[in-house]
Amino acid sequence: MAREPAVWHGEFELKLRVNGEERVVRAEPDTLLLDAVRSLGLTGARRGCETGYCGACTVHLDGQAVRSCLQLAVRVRGRTVTTIEGLSEPGRLHPLQRAFVERGAMECGYCIPGMIMLAAGLLAEHARPSPDEVRRTLASNLCRCTGYQKMVQAVLDVAAAS
Repeated sequence: MAREPAVWHGEFELKLRVNGEERVVRAEPDTLLLDAVRSLGLTGARRGCETGYCGACTVHLDGQAVRSCLQLAVRVRGRTVTTIEGLSEPGRLHPLQRAFVERGAMECGYCIPGMIMLAAGLLAEHARPSPDEVRRTLASNLCRCTGYQKMVQAVLDVAAAS
């Protein structure tokens, strides 16, 4: 006899480690990770295209840069999430944040949290990326305001300083 597939209905409690703290989120089965972190008051991950194309929602999941609009919150239960708010210590900018400011690498600022999270992921994997590696990585996130060059230079500045 075939078993009926399990179907979830209603809210449930989801435990995550977000920016170093154990957090509980009330979620529906179809709640996106983006909505879960935003429900915690962490609004740095931005809602953009909702298809994974723009990258404005980029966060780190267990140390890897991911599009939070493509992740169901239930699938990340018990895992570690880092948002732009958790990238630095309170009252101090992360070196990438500082470099983006110093290089004037932002105009409207909408894409910047996702760009910085993507760049942080790159630098965690490759401490000294080439300019082409940085360009290829950042090109996967959409920015409609800049030509990316100042962002690329900011990432290279941080890589050179480490």
